[in-house]
Amino acid sequence: MIKTFTYDELLELPSRYRGRLLNKASGLKPANLIGTQSKAGTVNLAVFNSVVHIGANPPYLGFILRPTTVERHTYENIKETGVYTINQITTAIHQQAHQTSAKYDRNISEFEAVGLKEYYHHDFGAPFVAESLIKIGLCFEEEHYIKCNNTRLVIGKVEHLILPEAAIAEDGDVMLEQLDPVAIGGLDSYYSVELLGRYAYAKP
Repeated sequence: MIKTFTYDELLELPSRYRGRLLNKASGLKPANLIGTQSKAGTVNLAVFNSVVHIGANPPYLGFILRPTTVERHTYENIKETGVYTINQITTAIHQQAHQTSAKYDRNISEFEAVGLKEYYHHDFGAPFVAESLIKIGLCFEEEHYIKCNNTRLVIGKVEHLILPEAAIAEDGDVMLEQLDPVAIGGLDSYYSVELLGRYAYAKP
């Protein structure tokens, strides 16, 4: 039996049910931790499932920020300092990563609260996750307000890319299956990643 929903029927569903349904139906997403630091020096760490590739020449990444109707420490720190990090979540730290989604007070370090270590690269002003195998340092470039649901696409320029050299193929491909990554389904389900195949450039 197949279940179908119209737009109006989706809007009539209970809020949490609808959120779980739509978040999961869109498929698996990359699992990342975004690290920031306020001007006062308080560090913040939060799990995100919305990081997207914007372009490689020049290199930019983006992520979707939920409505700022409540405090968003990640966003506020990025706007204050202009820098942040994106850190791949591995199976080894996925439970600690999920715990960063708790609503900690601004003066609480999620690194300390969940037991992850800060790593600072040269003079870059935002904390990386030491346990993460792919670490990316970014400078805020621009943001785009999405009117239909009051969210924002935040875009950053890649300033630092840190990952094991052994996981980079001769052609630049990153062999993610060697780096223990996880993916997120919805907001609370984590999946391990397996390579099914890598194929030649498709032509008609």
